[in-house]
Amino acid sequence: MFTGIIEAKGTIANLEQLESEWRIRIETGALDLSDVKIGDSIAVNGCCLTVVTLSASGFAADVSLETLRCTTLGELKAGSAVNLEKAMLATDRFGGHIVSGHVDGVGELESITPEGKSLKLQFRAPDDLARYIAAKGSICIDGTSLTVNGVEGARFTINVIPHTQEETISGTYGVGQQVNLEVDLVARYLERLAIGNAGTTVTAEFLEQHGFK
Repeated sequence: MFTGIIEAKGTIANLEQLESEWRIRIETGALDLSDVKIGDSIAVNGCCLTVVTLSASGFAADVSLETLRCTTLGELKAGSAVNLEKAMLATDRFGGHIVSGHVDGVGELESITPEGKSLKLQFRAPDDLARYIAAKGSICIDGTSLTVNGVEGARFTINVIPHTQEETISGTYGVGQQVNLEVDLVARYLERLAIGNAGTTVTAEFLEQHGFK
């Protein structure tokens, strides 16, 4: 479990194919690895990866072909910058929102508009994810917890303040950038509860039939 508060920016050292999967080696920069051990989870651009080897300057993780297909990790190359966050502890301060590290889909940055020193970014999400994105709700973009400013269909906007631009890879984004998206877990669970086991969708008529007026 993560919070979407990026702890450091890292760099892809190299990628090595191992039969049906890839091993990614990451130089972790300022990320504190003193409490990390083999088997721990670290989110890389929002993807929860398991540490399989560890050194003083970084770690390696194995990535399946399915993960490469469903995320932007397959586009990374040696020298690519990535957002890093260690799995949270039960005693940690909860600064962002509940993030699982399981990417729901890949979005695309359509426009960048300066607003003072901040940047207004407009993304297009996959159509099947659009219903989970709400204005003033939370969304995770490349592992960063951000607030949705507005929504129109599958398009949504966020505002990135200077601090976030400096501390995450968002400051390097260009139009056309592909990003990992994870929608709010609460929205997914609410939908499942609303549908129920029988596949019933909650509508105004359904609520009225069950005594809600």
